[in-house]
Amino acid sequence: MRGALNVLARGAIGMAAALFLNAQVSAATLLREATIGEPPPLDVMLTTADVASVIGRHIFETLYALDSTYTPRPLLAESAREDDGGRTIVIKLREGVLFHNGKEMTAKDVVASMTRWGNYGARGKLLMAAASSVEATGKYEVTLKLSAPNGAWKTLVADVNGGLAIYPEEIATNAGNRPIEQKDYIGTGPYKFVEWRPNRYVEVEKFDGYKPVKDKADGFAGARVAMFDRIRFIPVPDVGTRVSGVQAGDYDYAEMISGDLYESLSKDASVQVQRTNAPIFGLFFMNSKQGILKDNYKLRRAIQTALDKSQALRVAFGSKDLWNAEGSIFPKGTPWYSTAGVDNYSPHDPKKAKELAKEADYTGAPIRLLVSTNYQAHYDEASVFTRQLADAGINVQMMVVDWATLLKMRGQPEQWDIFVTHHSFSADPLLLTFLNASYPGWWDSAEISALRTELISSTDAAARKATWDKIQALIYDQVPVMKVGDAYTYDIASPKLKGLNPNGPAFWNVSTK
Repeated sequence: MRGALNVLARGAIGMAAALFLNAQVSAATLLREATIGEPPPLDVMLTTADVASVIGRHIFETLYALDSTYTPRPLLAESAREDDGGRTIVIKLREGVLFHNGKEMTAKDVVASMTRWGNYGARGKLLMAAASSVEATGKYEVTLKLSAPNGAWKTLVADVNGGLAIYPEEIATNAGNRPIEQKDYIGTGPYKFVEWRPNRYVEVEKFDGYKPVKDKADGFAGARVAMFDRIRFIPVPDVGTRVSGVQAGDYDYAEMISGDLYESLSKDASVQVQRTNAPIFGLFFMNSKQGILKDNYKLRRAIQTALDKSQALRVAFGSKDLWNAEGSIFPKGTPWYSTAGVDNYSPHDPKKAKELAKEADYTGAPIRLLVSTNYQAHYDEASVFTRQLADAGINVQMMVVDWATLLKMRGQPEQWDIFVTHHSFSADPLLLTFLNASYPGWWDSAEISALRTELISSTDAAARKATWDKIQALIYDQVPVMKVGDAYTYDIASPKLKGLNPNGPAFWNVSTK
């Protein structure tokens, strides 16, 4: 991790540019967020990149939204019923919801969006692969028929991150598998897209035609009220610049601050610290499609066996308040917590790792590890693991790129063997990216394919939990990903802001004191 003095010193860089940009819009009506970097296209249906989701959730909305307990609540939907044992889902839509182009949302828009999401969306097949039909059975009614029930369907349509964002019919129909163009960033959210100046900012403005739901705001669910006229999302890759910018008043909010600054910033009156309620967890994805790790489960287990994940967490996040070396994919206190397979979470046994690598016929060939410094924790974890693997005779070569490049390269299996990312807390296992066979990593063994079908088709909570236990055990056996541990990340904000969302950056219902 960077030292505090060096971080703050580097923060002075770019302040003049920030002042120039921010002077263009009145500070009284503008909220300025410093993001970790330039986002990919804001077609949130196609991407699971958090940097796109943070912006996109202000523009696009879903049928349901997750409250503070990660329970799905109606948003664009008004209600739903299930018939035929859960194989038929009838969704009643809210009336009078407007798109940013002034058109009213109807069932035809939802059907077109669901169809595209099912064909090309990052998470769409988790629900729509079992869809025999989706039809507009009324102006404000959608009927989805499934070949088998899906116990998690509301959760699957409750987040824009790779999720079922509702677009106008013509946009969803014409886009196909291509990211929608900026002129078509038209949603139903409290803010509408204004402009994207590459490497400078993405700007959205208050949508005067927005009508919030009547329910009290709770997490991402409930009423969404735009309190600022505009929000400017400014890519600031250097964490020091993000910190200094908030301290100086040039940014109002900055995300993903490094752990070594947590204690000092907690005592700093010029900022307020926003620690997340639910943990994220680092993930090292193995390439299951191509290369040295394809189907080589023994070599993957050798890599995992060499690691001391507590050390990586300590280096990446600093204060023990910010991390927990937990092997369960889901944290304690949640219905999905499991101890299956966790004996193999962090063995830190170089001798055994060498033996496993030898049995896997590994002879020292370089293993390419793709990582970005935009998320400093990713780089710190990768650096620690690379040293630990060297002690076990496993040759890992780090490929360090910016986040936008990593997002592109991870979709090209010939480019890497392991890539580093993190995953936000999920309300259901089906939302975990590595259970999606089309997500980079491409884990689709016969065993996980059968268990995935079992998890999707069951509506009984106890049966689904038993299936999840088997899946977690398989994760530790086939090692499609390695969980680093639970991390409670934090952002910082101006002390003038009130109403900040503890579930993550979402700037509706936020105002100045």
